[in-house]
Amino acid sequence: MSRRAATARKVLLTGFDPFGGETINPSWEAVRGLDGEDIAGHRIVATCLPTEFGRSRRALRAAIARAEPGIVLCVGQAGGRAALSIERVAINVDDARIPDNAGRQPVDRPIIADAPAAYFATLPIKSMLTALQGAGVPAEISQTAGTFVCNHVFFALMHALASRRTCRGGFVHIPYLPEQAARHPGAPGLALETVQRGLRILIETAATTRRDRRIAAGATH
Repeated sequence: MSRRAATARKVLLTGFDPFGGETINPSWEAVRGLDGEDIAGHRIVATCLPTEFGRSRRALRAAIARAEPGIVLCVGQAGGRAALSIERVAINVDDARIPDNAGRQPVDRPIIADAPAAYFATLPIKSMLTALQGAGVPAEISQTAGTFVCNHVFFALMHALASRRTCRGGFVHIPYLPEQAARHPGAPGLALETVQRGLRILIETAATTRRDRRIAAGATH
């Protein structure tokens, strides 16, 4: 197998460690359970990123260098959301409402100086949405990944992939797990098994789809 073919048959799947007083992060709980699986002929390589500005970018770059993937899907926690939120765009700003796990709380700072204001995901997000909905997994297209470490990593990912023609990438936010939601009155939760089934669908769709669907999934606010 050529080096290019080997690269195209790996998926780097990342999650985060707990933050904000939580004892678990559903993104890592879901991601690590898929490590080593084969999905649509692609081997899953799972990595846990620190919920820290700067350090998460460096860890992501190192993981990409090790895995040499054809697809990168980063996963993060979005407590309060009820569905798998496929992110459309990453913006070049850190504006932290709370400190990260190292106590850093940047405000109105560019993630990468002199980089573009934003990047779009390069995965087929509308096809991924349709596949999730068809399988009965709660799903939506999200127009914002926030301005905390998730967006920081998403932007850093797309900046790193901008010069890599053989690798595509994107980001998805997932809800609390039920045991987390129970500690946050009114917050929805989604079972781990459902999240993992959704991630498998996302990866399979990304691996087998090049031309995205053109369907409405925008927002009015």
